[in-house]
Amino acid sequence: MTAPLNVIAVSGGAYRPSRTQVLSQAILDEFANRLNMVGRVIELADLARDVGGALSRQELPAEVEAQLQAIENADLLIVASPVYRGSYPGQLKHLFDLIGQDTLIDTPVLLAATGGSPRHALVIDHQLRPLFSFFQSLTLPLGVYASESDFRDYRIDCELLQARIGLAVERALPFFSRHQRLRQSA
Repeated sequence: MTAPLNVIAVSGGAYRPSRTQVLSQAILDEFANRLNMVGRVIELADLARDVGGALSRQELPAEVEAQLQAIENADLLIVASPVYRGSYPGQLKHLFDLIGQDTLIDTPVLLAATGGSPRHALVIDHQLRPLFSFFQSLTLPLGVYASESDFRDYRIDCELLQARIGLAVERALPFFSRHQRLRQSA
């Protein structure tokens, strides 16, 4: 039996409660239903003050460094961001500024975002995908976007969103299986 995959979801919201965190957890749970994995959500809200005050990685406390290493060592990343003024938050970008430039090469990344309305859905392709292209990550074919109306009391309340999560994970699995076979043979 192969070792479980290490799946890390990064929730890029700086506030609680957070629809972005709910979406991150829902995607992680869907992968857990279909893969042999261990996973967890890293919330920017927990790291924001330390990350925001650091100009370099050496300035971070050990617990934040451990979170960065968890991101760098993931077999699969889920990165979810709230949309602020048409893009992901600067604090999320700064978090990834502290990630090693070569540490995410070939790492599969499922991108997700939350926003006030469906008009912000292109943030996944126009903002997040280029960021992970810089890292030479393998962004998965389908992203997941959720608007405010898809939630009620910080719970997903939309069958179409649930279906989109399921489809994004389903479309990722064949790719991910091929990727794992390549990694094992290397």
